[in-house]
Amino acid sequence: MARCLENNTVEIIELKCEPPPMIQCASGRPPVAVPDDDLCCWHWECDCLCTGWGDPHYKTFDGTYYSYQGNCTYVLVEEIQQTIDNFGVYIDNYHCDARDKVSCPRTIIVTHETQEVQIKSVSLAPIKVQVLVNKKIVSLPYKKYGVKIYQSGINYVVEIPELEANITYNGLAFSIKLPYRLFGNNTQGQCGTCTNNQLDDCRSRSGEILSNCEIMADSWIVHDPNKPHCRTQPITPPPLLKTTTSPCKYSPLCDIINGRTFQKCHGAIPPKDFFQACVFDSCNVPNTNIECASLQSYALLCADQGICVDWRSQVMESCPITCPSHKVYKPCGPAVEATCQDSEDDVGRTSQIMLEGCFCPDGTMLHEAGVEVCVEKCGCVGPDKVPRQFGEIFIFDCQDCICREGGSGIVCEEHKCIKQRNIACNEEGFYAVTQINPNDPCCNETVCRCDASLCTTQHPNCGLGFDAVGTIPEGKCCPVYQCVRKNVCVHGGAEYQPNSPVFSDKCQSCVCKASVNSTSVPSVSCEHVPCNVQCEAGFALKTDVKNECCGVCQQTHCVMKVDGVTKLLNPGETLPSETDNCTMYSCTKIRNQFITSTSHISCPRFYEEDCVPGTVELMPNGCCKVCIEQKTACEVKQFKDYISHNNCTSSEKVTVQQCEGSCGTYSMYSAKANSMAHKCTCCQELQTSERPVVLHCSDGTQVNHQYLFVEKCGCINTDCGLSSNKRARRDTHRLRRSKLNHSLP
Repeated sequence: MARCLENNTVEIIELKCEPPPMIQCASGRPPVAVPDDDLCCWHWECDCLCTGWGDPHYKTFDGTYYSYQGNCTYVLVEEIQQTIDNFGVYIDNYHCDARDKVSCPRTIIVTHETQEVQIKSVSLAPIKVQVLVNKKIVSLPYKKYGVKIYQSGINYVVEIPELEANITYNGLAFSIKLPYRLFGNNTQGQCGTCTNNQLDDCRSRSGEILSNCEIMADSWIVHDPNKPHCRTQPITPPPLLKTTTSPCKYSPLCDIINGRTFQKCHGAIPPKDFFQACVFDSCNVPNTNIECASLQSYALLCADQGICVDWRSQVMESCPITCPSHKVYKPCGPAVEATCQDSEDDVGRTSQIMLEGCFCPDGTMLHEAGVEVCVEKCGCVGPDKVPRQFGEIFIFDCQDCICREGGSGIVCEEHKCIKQRNIACNEEGFYAVTQINPNDPCCNETVCRCDASLCTTQHPNCGLGFDAVGTIPEGKCCPVYQCVRKNVCVHGGAEYQPNSPVFSDKCQSCVCKASVNSTSVPSVSCEHVPCNVQCEAGFALKTDVKNECCGVCQQTHCVMKVDGVTKLLNPGETLPSETDNCTMYSCTKIRNQFITSTSHISCPRFYEEDCVPGTVELMPNGCCKVCIEQKTACEVKQFKDYISHNNCTSSEKVTVQQCEGSCGTYSMYSAKANSMAHKCTCCQELQTSERPVVLHCSDGTQVNHQYLFVEKCGCINTDCGLSSNKRARRDTHRLRRSKLNHSLP
């Protein structure tokens, strides 16, 4: 302390400060040392810190813990006696479970004078937050009219330096820090009274001190036109969710709060309330990992006391956090990252405050607050977000720019293009086109571009054994053609690959032989096909056949196997069987086709018992037998035989009957007639009938046929005149033959 004496003399007296006694904060947090008004001595105060997290759980300024499941907009902090123009902090809660019984914070609203700041959760997985000022989205960092908004680690922060107020929100949890010297004994709302006394924390809107903070919380409803179900008058709160009646199996994440991970923080901030909140969330909103909010909020308060807790690395799968590609996760990073624009005082002021989040990798720093670019060396960062070193020259947005230290950093001027020479595209196939210069994207250039469709040259027809090969000389667009000998053989109007057979004629075997050296071409080599034609029996070699170099075997005889022996027959020739006189073989040539046929002699019926003994002999054909028959009476005789008619024959023998036997015949003199009297009778049929039979024809068809069946025989008189006798015998013979032809094959 300085005291003015006489004669312009100043006496300096040291002000001795006695250390004030340590006080106990009702919140359980350690007190903070606050300078006195003279800025020499200091005293202890318990700052006003209110936190909320999860679904949601509150710790008031004085450390009272409670849960509240309302889904309206509520007052967190307002002044009882208004000393600051339009200051307040509010929360918008919503039901975040399927049963509509559990609430979560959605928006933190901060008002100060003419500004209203909203920090709103857009999504929870992943967490995405939006910042609005007076209903309009703003970018961070934001600073206007005494309000600063910026991102600090995983938190979004609203600071009002004049009030030393700090409000944070990260989508799951919020915190409100106010200085006791400005707000002590003058707060109301869901965050309590900040009197360092928990007895008056549950102060309702009417000023009544309640014993239940859940009922108190419900009285702080704020009118919200988007939620017509919310009323400004106090209402009975919804029934609280309890887990004590039937304890559930809570998540193992909650045990981390009481475990070794947070052990260093237990002495500074008791873990009881956070553990209780974690169990509550785990049992009432299972399978959502919302209990991560309890660990996160506890770790945040520990970091505020300078105690770093790396809890997330143990449960990253359950409580993930994602960082952009240019940043890395740190459990305890600076609350305000150092930037190239910071002074040494700024760095020292923020270095002791820690919290988790995504930060620039070690060895780098942010170029500027709000410019998410990490740099190794400070320089410039333009709108392209590319870091530049001082003195670096570059082109951006078609301007020539340079990074300079001081001032605005990057200075640009209009880019100047190099003058291009005139280009005429007179060669065939070329046309002029203006394009971006690949060496200078900000400038255009005229180039000659080739279009083959503009070429008039057509490739020639080179013929067999040659290919039309086109080449485009350097600097040209259209091809130049020439006929080039192919590596093939040409023969008979066709091309053959080397070592492949070449078709010539039947008398030669040809092949395309590969070229001997690089100057020769493949050639056709042929050899005469060797002839060794052996004709079988009945065939003879004919050499004068067109297109047949060795001749062909042509048939000259009928070839047949008779009793295992090959026999050759000339056309028209017959051959009797050596073992069966009734079988004959014959050869016929029809339209140059040799046809062999076998025929069997059909003998008339022969009954050897009717023959005169010793008179049986063979007919001249050597097959059929004849004899002198004994006289027998005229009667019906039965036998079996095939029926044939018009090239159709029955498949089996059928029963056939005929008349056979002798009748009385004489020649004697008649005195009355004075001539020879004759009596002639013939054995003939007296009664017949027709019987059906199925005949099979040579063309594969079948026909139904009727044949005569003799039922009764007898002797019938005939004319016995000399000439008539002969005629009668002839007619009788013809008649019998005619009838037999209907019944015999």
